[in-house]
Amino acid sequence: MSSRYPLRVRAVEWVNGRVRWINTNLLPYEEVYEESVDYERIARAIEAMEIRGAPAIGVAAALAIAAIVFNSTTDSIDQLQSVVLKAIDRLRMTRPTAYNLFWALDRIRRVALEQKHLDLEDYRRAIIDEALRIYREDIEMNIRIGEIGDRIIDDGDTILTHCNAGALATAAFGTALAIIRVAWYRGKRIKVIATETRPMLQGARLTVWELIKEGIPVKLITDNMVGYVMYRKLVDKVIVGADRILRDGHVINKIGTYTIAITAKRHGVPFYVAAPTSTFDLNSAIEDIVIEERSPEEVKRILGKILITVENVEVLNPSFDITPPDLVSGIVTERGFIEPPLDIGIRRIVEEFRSA
Repeated sequence: MSSRYPLRVRAVEWVNGRVRWINTNLLPYEEVYEESVDYERIARAIEAMEIRGAPAIGVAAALAIAAIVFNSTTDSIDQLQSVVLKAIDRLRMTRPTAYNLFWALDRIRRVALEQKHLDLEDYRRAIIDEALRIYREDIEMNIRIGEIGDRIIDDGDTILTHCNAGALATAAFGTALAIIRVAWYRGKRIKVIATETRPMLQGARLTVWELIKEGIPVKLITDNMVGYVMYRKLVDKVIVGADRILRDGHVINKIGTYTIAITAKRHGVPFYVAAPTSTFDLNSAIEDIVIEERSPEEVKRILGKILITVENVEVLNPSFDITPPDLVSGIVTERGFIEPPLDIGIRRIVEEFRSA
């Protein structure tokens, strides 16, 4: 797939009927790529955060279904559809919060149900084509987010970002980091401050790795330094990604995002969110959202290894928090920039997207 920008990092790919992904749990120490045609293996990779980031999860799940179909030897459409629907149900159970997962699987499911009148080969091709379309669309949407979001970055800005909303969280290029990438490619002299992002250290391990690979200047801080750097006026803007955005503008993103948004508001620092329209959930209310609670071991041990507390301590480990719309200065999508009031802009852009 060609691109007008270099795609130096590809988190998830389709390679000759197999799903290929970079194991983000091993970065930055090892750059290891895994491959599989087994949807159960890919489901476990999503659960274990080998594949992580809302868009990447959605793409990986779609490609997992494509791999089933591509490698199937059955001569029965009924049997193939049964396996596809079973795999979709399994993949839906991997992580409950990121909306792109359900968006992608719903698209595949619709094709699997509606195209059954085709002959077997055309049926197989319809499902594979839809999965590859989701993959290609993700990359193109990310690039457009970068191009549209470039307007919010001024020459000389220092941008704070949280967790990893880069190429490693998508098929390639990223969301929040797409904006940073495009600004850098267009010659803007920018710097980035990355939070470490406890407990899995996605900022320290992944965002820093990506930015150094690009040659973009970056400084790493602990999560509890955000107030300090804003008080010292070391941050011009905040740009983060999102795992789900509700119709009224509530943003569900990596735990700690809400704290950063509050701090940014207090210090007059614009707080932006970058996300494709596949992240928008127009049907759910806040009370419907399931915030994923992950293993206590992630908090008690550094990357599952070094114990840093008392072994039997009780732990609270939600993976995401919710940022209210009044703290959000704007949302960058591949279909345009959404300004407050967010609910009006979200409704307009998502309805245009779904009718396209």
